This record gives sequence, structure tokens and C-alpha cells, in this order.
Amino acid sequence: MYQLDVTLRRGQNLAARDRGGTSDPYVKFKLGGKEVFRSKTIHKNLNPVWEEKACILIDNPREPLYIKVFDYDFGLQDDFIGSAFLDLTSLELNRQTDVTLSLKDSHYPDHDLGSILLSVLLTPREEQREVTMLMRKSWKRSSKFQTQSLRLSDLHRKSQLWRGIVSITLIEGRELKAMDANGLSDPYVKFRLGHQKYKSKIMPKTLNPQWREQFDFHLYEERGGIIDITVWDKDAGKRDDFIGRCQVDLSNLSKEHTHKLEMPLEEGEGCLVLLVTLTASAAVTISDLSLNSLEDQKEREEILKRYSLMAMFHNMKDVGFLQVKVIRAEALMAADVTGKSDPFCVVELNNDRLLTHTVYKNLNPEWNKVFTFNIKDIHSVLEVTVYDEDRDRSADFLGKVAIPLLSIQNGEQKAYVLKNKQLTGPTKGVIYLEIDVIFNAVKASIRTLMPKEQKYIEEENRLSKQLLVRNFIRTKRCIMVLINAAYYISSCFDWDSPPRSLAAFLLFLFVVWNFELYMIPLALLLLLAWNYFLIISGKDNRQHDTVVEDMLEDEEEEDDRDDKDNEKKGFMNRLYAIQEVCVSVQNILDEVASFGERIKNTFNWTVPFLSCLAIVALFVFTIILYFIPLRYIVLVWGINKFTKKLRNPYAIDNNELLDFLSRVPSDVQLMQYHELKQDPSHSPSKRKKTNPG
Repeated sequence: MYQLDVTLRRGQNLAARDRGGTSDPYVKFKLGGKEVFRSKTIHKNLNPVWEEKACILIDNPREPLYIKVFDYDFGLQDDFIGSAFLDLTSLELNRQTDVTLSLKDSHYPDHDLGSILLSVLLTPREEQREVTMLMRKSWKRSSKFQTQSLRLSDLHRKSQLWRGIVSITLIEGRELKAMDANGLSDPYVKFRLGHQKYKSKIMPKTLNPQWREQFDFHLYEERGGIIDITVWDKDAGKRDDFIGRCQVDLSNLSKEHTHKLEMPLEEGEGCLVLLVTLTASAAVTISDLSLNSLEDQKEREEILKRYSLMAMFHNMKDVGFLQVKVIRAEALMAADVTGKSDPFCVVELNNDRLLTHTVYKNLNPEWNKVFTFNIKDIHSVLEVTVYDEDRDRSADFLGKVAIPLLSIQNGEQKAYVLKNKQLTGPTKGVIYLEIDVIFNAVKASIRTLMPKEQKYIEEENRLSKQLLVRNFIRTKRCIMVLINAAYYISSCFDWDSPPRSLAAFLLFLFVVWNFELYMIPLALLLLLAWNYFLIISGKDNRQHDTVVEDMLEDEEEEDDRDDKDNEKKGFMNRLYAIQEVCVSVQNILDEVASFGERIKNTFNWTVPFLSCLAIVALFVFTIILYFIPLRYIVLVWGINKFTKKLRNPYAIDNNELLDFLSRVPSDVQLMQYHELKQDPSHSPSKRKKTNPG
């Protein structure tokens, strides 16, 4: 490892790129194709003086430093002035050297484009022994060195020294110590990792607080570190009371995996429940596309064997394997005043949350990261979110996609159009992913009838006029189906249509005379088969429901207007109690509408896996009801219910039918999971060529 200290002195006689005969020059340093430094812009000057310093770590001195000079154009594409290479092998170690580099342009080799003056110092750098051994092993495996480029200007010094990211989710506290006279506490939690600190919100009057907060720390040490955690009771007007403490030793946690920790509090009572994930940064790559485990045929065969039908009864909680390749993004939204962004990507599967490194000042970042997850529920949804890193504030949202695991086509590199936070409409940019899913169908089917895993971090519901109206319309549509069916049956009794009433009367006599209980699941089974026949024969004339679509299109805009009005008038603050009631009504309407939509989508083959599972279940119920008397079935059901807690005291009481329906998406979820069409201008074949840099 070497350290290159560069001082960008000045430019001389640079080429003019503006109409006034001047330029607004700035300089980029690149190493291994990655930008490691960018200077400030000097306006209207062909002989700029920068006097800026940068420190770059070099692991391969045979790779030259690429210097590129541009003319800044506000709102337009910057003009290329010229470039030069600095041969690091020509530098003498531990000696300050002044270098003058003439700028060239391959399109105009004979033009004089000026020169750049630098002062450089190349010195050997001793790293930790573990890192050195790791680099030596990687050099033996590959003849091509992996370049680790770090920009160490004052603005980016700390951020670029990250060894990784520690993602922490504070879920809850259990049975904390009472510190107030009323037998309760107002607890909050402080976290500390090195110089980094975080303070949670205060939960008033409770010993079992539910925080559900997520935050990140930067990991600077290769071996990890220790997170100090203290719990306090907020005491107004006095010094806060100490409740307890605990520590998390990061060196004991494996990387690229989410750990659920229950930490007992020392010097106090109760415990804290946390989710902790260690993710590597760009400086220490855990996995990239050149080390793809699925390309190793032997390892892939082991994974396939692990989830084959022969292993259906081994570790029932291990349903499958998911690999996500986050390749790149294109045409992202510019979040900074410079017209650029510092994008990074967050990949989430239920409560597992992994991050990529940050690509600075780029609207077309390339991450080339591979993440793997263990699938606990095949009906989970993979969420990939792109953020803009902001060192002074929380990260800015750039776009998001939600992908149900059952809709994934293995091994296909696919472009996903990024959506807004509500997943209701497009935002700017496209992300390229390649996803592989391997799972055991029997385990997945059994897991479908078990309670769904709770997601700890979810956005709180807020009152929204559009959302309230939308849920009301959805509920009304479900109820109208029942009302229309009742009117239809009533019309048969009134003989409004004699042929129809006669047919209904004969059907009634036949069914009642021959009715057996097994005919109920048999009828539902026939309904599923009929809908499947319509789909495969192309005769399915169902109209796509546009009511939800129309309302979702302007939901975000209406909500923004409502929020602004509420801020001006303060109406919601004065009627907070009414707001809680409205939110409750809004949520109840959503649950009722979702329940009806899930039943409809089960029989409409919206999710073929679940419809097939319903066919198997209904077929089994039909056979059971046909051969076994009803009293025996009720007797077995009652004995099971009465003895369930005796046989397994810690069993979670659940309803298999409701658990099954919870996996079927509602119409709103279908809209959120719907893939938007990509803009033709984003396709690789039609991408515009840009100037170097």
C-alpha cells in the first residue's frame, strides 16, 4: 500500500470553452476508472490557481493517475478541456516532486490545451497486518489488482475511511425498571460507537416501549468495535435517571447478515431487542460480480440439493435462498445543488437490511454488489431503495421498487423503473438487478399456513383524505358485489325472467335434495378451475380495475396540498382526537376491502402458487367431507383446539385460513408491485454517448 499526497497548484493557458473567451475550469482525478478527487471551480479564468490538497491510497503503483479538466456549464453538460496521465512508477519514494502535465485531447491531438502544475509525494503506507494478509491472498488468486481509491480531502476524510456500515434497528424494550412515582418510566436510549452517537425518541409512561427506529453507524475499524448502549428515564426539570446499560461487540457478529439480539440490561432490569447488520463498504469488498457464488456450479448444486424435495422435512424455517445482484442505476434524480447525487442502495427482505457503498457525484452509479438472503417466507417482497447520501442530514429518497419473490425470473438481468415512496407512480431513474430465487415448494406451502413475519420498521399511518376516500370506495365495491348477488337471487324469486327463474328453481331442488357438506369446497374448486380455463383459453374478459389507479395517480399531489393546508391552519393539531378516530376508520376500511380483494384474487389466479395451493386444500377437504361424517370432523377439530396449549404451551394461536389470505396481495399491493414500462431512451442500445468523465 502507498499513499499519494497531491497538491493541485494551478493551470496555465487553458483552452477557452465559453463565448467570452474564458472557461470555468475544475479538475477530476481518476484511478482505476473511479473518481477519487474533484477540485473546486474557478470561474472565468484560463490560469486558475487552486492550491488544493488530496490524499489517495494506492495499492497498484503501476496504474497511472488520470487527470481530466472540464469547463463548468450551469444547467448544461460540462465541456471537456483536456486530460493527462501521471505515471506513478516514475516518482521517487519519499520525495516531493513538482510535475507539469500538458493537456491533450485525442480528437484534436495537435491543439495546445494548456497544462496543469502539481506537487506530488509518494510514500509507503503500513496497514494493519490482517488487511495486508487479506490483500496478499487476493493478489495470489488474481493477477489483476483490485484498486481501492480513497479521496481524503477535508470534506470527505471521515466518510471515505469507512470499513463498513452498521445498520441498527431499535425495536423495543421489555420490563424496564420503573423510575417514576406512578410505577412507570419515560425511557429513551443512547448509542455510542467511537465518536458517533445516536439518541432515540422518548416513549412516555411505559415499561415496555416500542421504538421501531432505524439508524446507521460508520465502521472505521477492520475488526469491528463495541457499541455502548445506555437506557435513561426522562425527568422534566431534573437530571435524567439511569435505567441500565449493555454492549454489543461487533467483532462477534458475521457480516452481510441481520442479527436479532435480546440484550439484558446491566445495573438495571429488563432487556432491549435490536436488529444489527454489518455491511462492507467499497474499501473492503465482501462480494462482487467477479465472485458470484451461483456461477460456481458445485456450490449451486449444493444449494439446489439443500432445497430439493428430498430435504423437505429438514429445517422447516429455511424455505429458500435469494441472491440479489445490484448492478447499476441510470439517469437518477439530481439531489445536490451541483446537479449530481451521491447514491447508495438499500436492499431489504422483511427485517433483513443490507446496503451498498456510496458512489459520489454520479447520476449513473455502478455498484456491482451481490447480496444473499435466507428466505423464511416465499410470499415476501424484496424492496430495493436508492438514496442520496447527505452528511449533514438524513439521506434523501431517490426511488424504490418492490418485487414479490414469486414474480422473479431467475438469472435475468432486468431494468426496473424506480417509483415514488408510495410505489404508486414513477420517479426519475432506472435500476438494473439480477435476482435468483431457489426454494422448497413443500416448505413454502406449509409456511403459508403459519403467521406472517412482522416487519419492525413500517411507516406510521397518517390521516389522508385521498386514502380515506380510496378505502371507502374499495369497501363499497366489495359490499356491492354481495348486494348485486342478493338482487340477482331475489329476481329469480320474482320471476322477472321466467327461463332464468325456472332454471334456478330446478337447480335449487337438485342441490337441496342431494346436498352434502363436501360440495362446498367442491364448488369453490370448480370456480378456481373455471377461472383458470378462461385465462389459458384467452377468454378472460375481466376489466382491469381503474378506480384505484385513478385515485393513486394524484394521491401524492393531493396529500402534499393537504399537508401544506394543515400546516398553515393547524387544524389537525387542534382536532387530534378526531384524527385518531378517522385514522382508525380509514384502517378498518382498508382491512375490510383488502379481505374481500384477497378472496377475489385467490380465485382469479393472481398468484398461481397460492391458487394451486388452494386447489390442493379444497380437494383434500372435499375428500375428507365426502368420506368422514361431519360429527367426527367437528370432534377432531374441538379436541385439537382444547389440547393445543397443553401439547405446546408456547404455540402461537393462529387461523390457517387468515394466514393463507394474508399472503394474497390486495388490489393496492398489486398496483405497488406492478412494474412500470421503461423509457426507451434508457435502454442500453439507445443510450447517448457522453464526453469522457
